[in-house]
Amino acid sequence: MLWVALHLPLLSLESFAATLAPEQAAQPLALMDTHRIVSANASAQALGVQPGMKRATALSLAPQLLLGQADERRDLDALTSVAHAALAFTPAVSLSLPCGVLLEVQASLRYFGGLASLLQRLRDTLAPLGHDIQCVSAPTAHGATLLSQLHDGLHCADRPALRRALEAAPVGLLAAGQAHAEALLGMGLRSLGDVRQLPRPGLARRFGEALLDEMDCAFGERPDPREPLSLPPVFHSQLELFARADTTEQLLYGAQVLLARLVAWLSAQHAFVRSFSLQMKHEPRWRHSDTPSVSVLEIALAEPSRDAAHMLVLLRERLGALQLPAPTLELVLQSNDISRRPPPNAELFPTAQSEQAGLTRLIERLQARLGREQVQRLVPVADHRPERATAVQPAEPLLLREQRGRAPKHAGPITRPLWLLPQPQALQERQSRPLLDGRLLQLLAGPERIETGWWDGALAERDYFIGQTADGALVWLYRGRLPLSADGAGAGWFLQGRFA
Repeated sequence: MLWVALHLPLLSLESFAATLAPEQAAQPLALMDTHRIVSANASAQALGVQPGMKRATALSLAPQLLLGQADERRDLDALTSVAHAALAFTPAVSLSLPCGVLLEVQASLRYFGGLASLLQRLRDTLAPLGHDIQCVSAPTAHGATLLSQLHDGLHCADRPALRRALEAAPVGLLAAGQAHAEALLGMGLRSLGDVRQLPRPGLARRFGEALLDEMDCAFGERPDPREPLSLPPVFHSQLELFARADTTEQLLYGAQVLLARLVAWLSAQHAFVRSFSLQMKHEPRWRHSDTPSVSVLEIALAEPSRDAAHMLVLLRERLGALQLPAPTLELVLQSNDISRRPPPNAELFPTAQSEQAGLTRLIERLQARLGREQVQRLVPVADHRPERATAVQPAEPLLLREQRGRAPKHAGPITRPLWLLPQPQALQERQSRPLLDGRLLQLLAGPERIETGWWDGALAERDYFIGQTADGALVWLYRGRLPLSADGAGAGWFLQGRFA
């Protein structure tokens, strides 16, 4: 077996700072519990703030210190998202609390092209989650977990290499040895190698069986089964904002974190999302009888996707048009509408499929910004009269793609222009030949006769021609064969369109 251990040394700080603006995240940060500092970032430590320090002492050293409350639930949510992303590489993923994830990857090495390739792809997948990660591989789960707290990039290929690395590790790494750290150091036992040289019965009587059991698991001398993590059937992730959000722009920092978690959950099951909802929980003291406690924003995608950047763009456009009824304190992202399918193949050159995907995303973005009814398209209507041969409908990207696939391919040239005048323009004549801007038009093709509309009272009897102006432009005109009607159309020449 080969285990990969991921250790997140700054998990608590990173999960706390996830919703901060970039300028705030660069400030000195610290987390406290029961009025004592439990962790601090590099900027805070440079000012003298250290774990274990009282809150008042830390503020006296760094008045600009940004303080937050440690939250185990928040850390667990962030760690679970890392485990979800790891499930895309192996089904044998388990949590190693409080800040570690374990993967058994022996069966996945061949598929991913070896350990180095797998680890690189794993790091690339975890990068959007925004965590500092130390990675170690070893033949035992607990051995890899202990070494990941000391090293990054260490690979123990076999048991002898693992034994050498563990024997050099400090004894304080063992959870069972932390309660006896002072006694072990007083006896001159600084490393696990020193402890292993002592008689086991004496160690068990002095420090308990738990110390020996933990060492045996790390060195592979005792079974160490791990319970694999299972994915929830529905994605649900919540995030408490550091400060209340009065504008939708402030919500995007938290929404970006939630979208990264959604993509990790989707990647674990090789799925794509079709729709998701963002819930914004408002501050209680702003709630009135007419103010909702929660605002919900539904996002539906034209085609399934797990592109976080694309979903963030759609969310940004929708949030930009949203007026918050009250300040927001917490965000919740949910989705259960997914599609499982293989990912699209990479393309060296643009194809019709990639161009259609670009059009789909453009229409989605325009609909998010302007509204669905404001983005329209022309659809054909079964009517020979040009002014009634098309209708305007809201653009639906998925429907556009399906109709494009079913559309018949016309072998002949297009003989009708796309640009039609709002109303046919009457033309003057000279010796029964049409004039445009005082010049004779040369008729190149025609006539194409249309006789239709007898059933709805808008009878049309026309002979259509393609004409050319003196400067070479092509126009579409017809000669009416009916007497003058109420709308001004009738016998004579009329200009109805222009060719591009």
